[in-house]
Amino acid sequence: MKLLLHICCAPCSVMCIKKLHDDDISVTGYWYNPNIHPYTEYQSRLAALKGYSESINMPMIYNDFYGLRLFLKQIEGNIDNRCGICYEERLTAVAKEAKKDGFDAFSTTLLISPYQQHEKIKIIGERIGNEIGIRFYYVDFRDFFREGQRIARSLPLYMQKYCGCIFSEEERYFSKTQTRK
Repeated sequence: MKLLLHICCAPCSVMCIKKLHDDDISVTGYWYNPNIHPYTEYQSRLAALKGYSESINMPMIYNDFYGLRLFLKQIEGNIDNRCGICYEERLTAVAKEAKKDGFDAFSTTLLISPYQQHEKIKIIGERIGNEIGIRFYYVDFRDFFREGQRIARSLPLYMQKYCGCIFSEEERYFSKTQTRK
């Protein structure tokens, strides 16, 4: 099977790629993350992935669009569903690319993170796959999250401290006891 794998960051990709290869799946990576803020964070994650993918000789497709304004427009008035909107944007882009380039399926490294809304990713991915006419390949990679992080640190790969969007950065620093206005 030829799979186009959306990659949110190099550290999350390590064990996803290994497990897919172990299952004899041919993986091409796909970078598209218009939600990442600030631009310097976006650049750090992109550079880390470029270096890592080259080191393991993995083919990549880079949709290098810094889309903070697009992301903010999409979630305006619906901030509480920002993750769903973000998943929708990224999974739609990878599914369209996979269909266009003749892949058998698409997936995402978001499925390794215990911090993501796993069931929502699965539902959105399957719906998009049905709409576009390409299979969403679902794997629950969460059991490999800590091992992947350990390997990423040993390489060393750039390790981010939050999901990527401006709101996850806020949550990183904002005390849960404070009241948002």
